Amino acid sequence: MKKSSSRGTLAGGLIAGLVIVTGLTGAGSLSARATGTPPPESTFFSTANAQESSTIQSSSDGDLWASCWADDGNLYAANGDGKGFSTSGPSSDIAVSRIAGTPGSLTGSTLATGNAISQTWTAGSYNRKPTGMVCVNGTIYLAVQDLSTSFNDAPAATVVKSTDHGVTWTWDHSAPMFNNHVFTTMFFADFGQNSANASDGYVYVYGLDNNWRTSFDGSVPNPTDLFLARVPSTSVQTRSTWQFYTGTSGGTPTWSTNIALKQPVLHDDRTIYPSLINAGTHNLTVLGQGGVLYDKPLNRYIYSSWTEYTYEFYESPSPTGPWSHFLTKDFGGYPWTQSKNGGYATTIPSKFLSSDGLSMYVQSNVCSCGGAGTSVYNYALRSLNLTVAPTAAATNSTGSTNVAQTPGTVPIERVAHFANNSYYNDGNLTNSEDDWNNEHKSGDSSWWGYTWPRQYTINKVVYTTGAMYPDGGWFSSNVRVQVRHGNTWTDVASPSTVPAYPYSSAAGTNASYTFTFTPVSGDGVRVIGVPGGSSTFTSVGEVSAYYSTGGFTVQGAIATKYNSSGGAAGPEGGITSNETTTADGIGRFNTFQNGAIYWTPNTGAQMVYGLIYSKWASLGYEQGVLGYPTTDETSDPLGRRSTFQNGYIIFNSSNGVATAYRSNGTVI
Repeated sequence: MKKSSSRGTLAGGLIAGLVIVTGLTGAGSLSARATGTPPPESTFFSTANAQESSTIQSSSDGDLWASCWADDGNLYAANGDGKGFSTSGPSSDIAVSRIAGTPGSLTGSTLATGNAISQTWTAGSYNRKPTGMVCVNGTIYLAVQDLSTSFNDAPAATVVKSTDHGVTWTWDHSAPMFNNHVFTTMFFADFGQNSANASDGYVYVYGLDNNWRTSFDGSVPNPTDLFLARVPSTSVQTRSTWQFYTGTSGGTPTWSTNIALKQPVLHDDRTIYPSLINAGTHNLTVLGQGGVLYDKPLNRYIYSSWTEYTYEFYESPSPTGPWSHFLTKDFGGYPWTQSKNGGYATTIPSKFLSSDGLSMYVQSNVCSCGGAGTSVYNYALRSLNLTVAPTAAATNSTGSTNVAQTPGTVPIERVAHFANNSYYNDGNLTNSEDDWNNEHKSGDSSWWGYTWPRQYTINKVVYTTGAMYPDGGWFSSNVRVQVRHGNTWTDVASPSTVPAYPYSSAAGTNASYTFTFTPVSGDGVRVIGVPGGSSTFTSVGEVSAYYSTGGFTVQGAIATKYNSSGGAAGPEGGITSNETTTADGIGRFNTFQNGAIYWTPNTGAQMVYGLIYSKWASLGYEQGVLGYPTTDETSDPLGRRSTFQNGYIIFNSSNGVATAYRSNGTVI
């Protein structure tokens, strides 16, 4: 479905500028780019494709859903604030359910709720929240924290256990295992069914201090460090046997029972969305309550984290690291819809991991109590598909193949406002997607492109714009092509763009710009630049990529016109295509760095270039309302002018705008 002509409207009548978040302030004046020091980018994965929404939902009620795959083959999960799978029963701040089946056919039953599972340790407005679950030796352990009803601090936590598959639970009622906001958001490493893939006799537990995510009111410091503990599987509830990661010695991890000596296995102090267009949550840190999956087929650990608007994924070859970041999935500012939504408390259940380790499901939730405009308040899944970075060199040969349409291609972008990233390579140049996300973006913060599970050599990219709007849709500066190799994005060499990109709304709706450059190999390509307009976003209709044959030539009347105008040193610049027949079969044309020369038997060969060419292109070239050019560009009292079969275009040199007119003088 195409986007509405009004950029601010989503299907179903939701207004894109509307945010309903009680008690939150508006945007500040900080830069829109993430600040802080990120971990290195992963070189292990090549493509990572997370669905735009939770497409698999269940007849359940609640959020969080920390889970484990038990020895009896079932999945056990603990939810917060809901009824679990007993949707007709009373709601509780915590419940445990048994879940059977596979994605698409999940069923469940609630086993225990409330005080039967744990207790609250902190006086005042605090509830119990599940944060992690593991099954080992047939026993299920559940980490439960005290979380303020404002969701902004977590002062205490403990571990409860069940030896009868979730029906009854026991714990030390005298004191929590952790307090003073230290290590109070715990989630266990998931080593598969009944922890069968664990390599030693320990249970590994990751933890955050202070809170489960950014503290929106500043009650406590935001989590920027992920810590790790290990405990013998026979004494998980014995606090004195817990050992905390303290660093390395000679490359070997070191551990201590003294929690004060703990050191992070992952530090990421980035903050994102510092400045919003409309009021909403901002200045978000990227580490939060999630899960760590051991992906045995790949021998990789995957940490799934989140922010208010994004998923954040990390990978490591060991529990202690080194951890690398491999994907930010940005869902944009509110409102969301059922077809585009992120979520919180992201986990990846090992039960649903494919045999090759490349396909899995992410569980997360969206609460109707927030400002998202939609709700995913049940046990809900979406797919995450990965490919490992290629080691083989590119082998594609020159030709007309659009490698953006090859199998395994994954579209990439800053954010897909309407979740239509299939538009980029579907061959339909009249579609439109954009990356509006309610953020004041700055710098090179807008891009459209692809990653591949293999390397390709390319030397040409054709970028077709989407719709133009009063508040954005175009690049404001520095638009260019980058190719990725070894997960490093690099500007292409010797670039040229035809026609020249105008850096304004004059870029036009569904207008194509061809970037040519020195051939280069990589496993990703993108068109990137600074977004324009008051709402700082760009749009896209299509992105194509080729390894095309060089050595273009001109001939006949087009060659005569080109050479008489100065050739490559003239207004058209260098040749960028061979002579081509127009769609109606009447004319012929060549494209050049700055425009084109069109020929028909009736009009002869005529040059069109610069912003006049861009304007004509935005109207459909010779198939549009103006038809073929009938004169070269000439002087005009306002600047420059080109005449066409059904009108003319004037470039106003005083304001830099090209305007199209019908033959009767009315503006098109």
